[in-house]
Amino acid sequence: MKKFKPQPGFTVLAHKLALDPNATANGHLHSHGGAARAAYNWAVAYVTAVWCQRKAEQSYGIPEDELTEWRSWTLPSLRKAFNEDKRTNPRFAGWWEENSKEAYNTGLANASAAFDNYAKSKSGKRNGRKMGIPRFKSKRKARLTCRFTTGTIRIEPDGRHITLPRIGTVRLHEDASHLRALADAGNMRILSATARLNRGRWFVSLQVEENHELVKVARPDAAVGVDLGIKTLAVLANSDGVLGAEPNPRHLDRAQKQLRRASRAVSRRRGPDRRTGQQASKRWEKASQARNKIHHRVANLREDTLHQMTTRLACEYGTIVIENLNVAGMGRNRRLSRRVADAAFGEIRRQLTYKTRRRGTRLIVADRWYPSSKTCSRCGAVKTKLPLSMRNFECDNCGLVLDRDANAGHNLVALAARRTRMTGTGVAGDLDLAKAKSKPRGADRKTRTTRPRRKARTGRAGGTIPSPRAGKETGDRQQETSAQLTL
Repeated sequence: MKKFKPQPGFTVLAHKLALDPNATANGHLHSHGGAARAAYNWAVAYVTAVWCQRKAEQSYGIPEDELTEWRSWTLPSLRKAFNEDKRTNPRFAGWWEENSKEAYNTGLANASAAFDNYAKSKSGKRNGRKMGIPRFKSKRKARLTCRFTTGTIRIEPDGRHITLPRIGTVRLHEDASHLRALADAGNMRILSATARLNRGRWFVSLQVEENHELVKVARPDAAVGVDLGIKTLAVLANSDGVLGAEPNPRHLDRAQKQLRRASRAVSRRRGPDRRTGQQASKRWEKASQARNKIHHRVANLREDTLHQMTTRLACEYGTIVIENLNVAGMGRNRRLSRRVADAAFGEIRRQLTYKTRRRGTRLIVADRWYPSSKTCSRCGAVKTKLPLSMRNFECDNCGLVLDRDANAGHNLVALAARRTRMTGTGVAGDLDLAKAKSKPRGADRKTRTTRPRRKARTGRAGGTIPSPRAGKETGDRQQETSAQLTL
């Protein structure tokens, strides 16, 4: 299958719009989201049933060539099998015609992608954590979504309504006249629309092919180093030597009192129990909705804060330097995990990545092991250790005393100048340099730490590091020396 390529001068963008559906449209949206979930569960059962059957046949001693044939999980094969089964399957026979075919195609496509990810992860072709076998989606926990690629998808002339296939015209929460004007002028074409229930509200994301023109930033020749933290969300040091700071609003910490009260109310109600089949009471659902409303407000406030900060940086500076932080590792610290999650360091990097590309500016990601906080921004001397408890950097070489975050910001912005000299270009749109190859000797990452509740011993990974006097193979050399002394 050929990949989609936009027209010359066009780029693929997404516009996310909030919906204000009436009761009829809200029912249609929920029906399409539920149909996508049902199709996903059907595909998971359709594929895994053969896996269980083959496993049972192997336990009976049936030869390999006589086992039940595998079922393909490609999207065309799943779609063909579902269309043959939906008319006779009692689960779908009575209502499948009420929804658009795109709803079922959404669930089948998601199931196909899930099985692909599992197969690639098992064979080692997929990076990241191991992916398990796709599981069924719960009706209570699944996030409702449906993607439309065919049919009538348009923004109405008034700019306050959008038309979706089989759902009809739905009112928008905000004015989208600017998108309608782009479509009328031929500068934008809608490719698909994805309706999704997120944080208690329906949204529609329009994937469009748009004639995007680069807008010149305010200071294209200036660079800024962004040092992310918890006490201060971001310390900004630009190429002119001016320091700035973005305070950390800590929305989750401010809402902890309300969340505790709401969580206590939920715990006192009769909730659902999968083991006994007990259904949740109406009072539990009402209390759970009140608690979720607080979480939704915190998430909306965090998203608004991050978007304002990243947009301001992308619109002002031509070069932005950030660190490649190990956010997953930082989240395993039980004392800082909640505040690290509230700061959303990974989301800041994600937003800066696409916003700098959209404006044709440069984003440099410093190496994860670059000692930005340990390096003196005046003389370049590097400290051996600098624990987090020391908030001020004191250079033993030149005597510089500076806040550690400000020192890191100065080192990051200096890294942009060095990268420019190395590449020989400072053209807007340049991305980070290629990753350096690891050295044959020397670790590029930290070694495995000692296993919990297990005493480390010499000679095993995570144990005591042998003395340099012991040589390379510590255990063998010590045994040979003791044998020689005995002789």
